[in-house]
Amino acid sequence: QVQLVESGGGLAQPGESLRLSCATSGFTFSMYTMSWYRQAPGKERELVATIIKPGAITSYADSVKGRFTISKDNVKNTVYLQMNSLKPEDTAVYYCNARIHGPGYWGQGTQVTVSS
Repeated sequence: QVQLVESGGGLAQPGESLRLSCATSGFTFSMYTMSWYRQAPGKERELVATIIKPGAITSYADSVKGRFTISKDNVKNTVYLQMNSLKPEDTAVYYCNARIHGPGYWGQGTQVTVSS
């Protein structure tokens, strides 16, 4: 049974940091491209960061470049999103995704709220 379980969300003030984790099971983690998406109220889900299986190449949305870092641990089957210098516009539900082809697998999401 495939499972992706996000954690680490919560309330942060502007400028603060949060680290999201996505613990996975039920598939060969090291073979999958892992991504973080987010969806703010009234907006479409958007791709935030991706780490591609071969060589662990990373890519980021322009809105988070230089502030967010995606990484993964192939022993713990976990992908992380380190979020620094948070802004109110980062407020969203953050989802973990694992895919090789097609839509892949999704977690249930974790809420991140950035507010003073």
